[in-house]
This record gives sequence, structure tokens and C-alpha cells, in this order.
Amino acid sequence: MTRKVILFIAQSLDGYIAKRNGSVDFLNHDNGYALDVDRQYDKLTEHIDTVIMGRTTYDQVVNELSPDAYPYVDYQSYILTSHELPDTEHIHFVNDDVTDLVTRLKAQPSKKDIWIIGGSTVVNPLMNANLIDTLQIGIVPVVLGSGIPLFNETVDPKRLTLVEAKKVNNIAYLEYRP
Repeated sequence: MTRKVILFIAQSLDGYIAKRNGSVDFLNHDNGYALDVDRQYDKLTEHIDTVIMGRTTYDQVVNELSPDAYPYVDYQSYILTSHELPDTEHIHFVNDDVTDLVTRLKAQPSKKDIWIIGGSTVVNPLMNANLIDTLQIGIVPVVLGSGIPLFNETVDPKRLTLVEAKKVNNIAYLEYRP
């Protein structure tokens, strides 16, 4: 069974995954709406065992989103960076080409999938190499006007097929496949 590569990420309505300063505080909102239990993340994590992210995303996770405890301790984490940092049992700092890393990990035997977390420097090369099997994008109902885009001008044009759309707590979850 071939492992799938899944991009699971949230963005603003106008396509930004973070503000210009890197902040993702716009993701934490309730807007006064009645909150249903959002199980989209739980559904994802049931069938993954590996996460891949860039160093900027990693720093954001450990410094802003979850400073008290690394949230992905149950998975093998690969952090793409040019800095030499010490690995731990589950966190691997690698200076690899993301497409080579994903190709190598996809070939490893596992019944679980690979989760891609991060921005265009990680996502665009994988899109261009046709290595992302599923894109699960949560659209948060906020317009930022500027920020860090999910995709930038380095991504090749792609046609995708909408597989599913659902609304949870005023967030639109869209699932696409190439």
C-alpha cells in the first residue's frame, strides 16, 4: 500500500496562511458562533505517522501555537532547515530537497500517511512534482488583505477536483485531489 501525502492546512478567505509578521492568531476565533466539535484534525491524525514542515512553521508551532508541549510527539517529524540542529527520537532536522524526502518516505512501508504542514517553500515543489495526493484546506472566514500566501508564483498551474466540502463552525473545509 502506497502512503498518501496530504496537505492539511488552514488559510484566510483571501489565501493567506499567516499575517506578514508570521502570526496565525486569526486562526483562533469563535466569532460568537455556537461551536460544534471540529473533528477534522482528529480525522487526519488517525491515519498519519509522519509530518513534514519547514523551519519557519516549526518555529511557529513551538514558539506560538504550542510553546508548552510539542504537539506532534506521536509522529516522526521532519523539519526542513539549513541549520544543523540536534535530532530527537521523533524530530529530525534535515537539509534535504523536499521532493527527495517525500519520495523516500513514500517508498517506506507503512499503513499510515504523510502530513505536509507549511507554506509555499514546502508545498510548491511538492505540487510541481505531483507528490501531493490530497489537499485539505480549511478556509477561515477572515480577510487579511496581505500576508504569507499558501501558494506563490513558483507553483505550476494545476487543475484539481473538489472531492468534498463541509462547514464546521463557520470554517469551510475543502478537499481536493489532482
